Amino acid sequence: MQEEKNKQQVNIVLCGVGGQGTILASRLIADAAMQKGIHVRSAETIGMAQRGGSVFTNLRLGEDVPTPRIGLGKADLMIAFEPAEAVRMLPYLKEEAQAVVSMEPIMPVSAMVGASSYPVDEILAYLKEHVKHLTLVDSARAAADLGSAKCLNVVLLGAAVRSKALGLTEEDIGKALEARLPEKLLGLNRKALMYTASE
Repeated sequence: MQEEKNKQQVNIVLCGVGGQGTILASRLIADAAMQKGIHVRSAETIGMAQRGGSVFTNLRLGEDVPTPRIGLGKADLMIAFEPAEAVRMLPYLKEEAQAVVSMEPIMPVSAMVGASSYPVDEILAYLKEHVKHLTLVDSARAAADLGSAKCLNVVLLGAAVRSKALGLTEEDIGKALEARLPEKLLGLNRKALMYTASE
């Protein structure tokens, strides 16, 4: 039964901006999958990550995956660390895909200096209209509740686990956290993994 489950393919898109922990989140998923004997292929596009530019990762779990790249309309799950980046990646989602999206915007420089606006309410409304299975995570509230914004990536992973689209459990991600993070960070990140407050 487990062997049959491992043959199922799951296509995951993670997206955000540099500095949000997007790459670490993708590696935690890959670690957790490989610990269960699930084949993983991945492709990262980090662009101008060091300057807050777009970052996205394709993760494909399962056997017989010919390429790490996910085609348009083929992703089963999107984990988005930023609302506008989520909109940018929508064409990659299947019609019945799950999407886990942080509600907290990262303002582009042009908006911060007044050259343009960031209509976050319109962006969130657009996501609600165009994604059938959407989980919006109030990351500002999560940061306040947990006492740190540095574990947002794990908060989003926990939400993705509970969406059932990831095909991994909280225990699986927990083991990956233990293998990759120093002991002093594990307590906070375990709490982040279990954090459930969402809109």
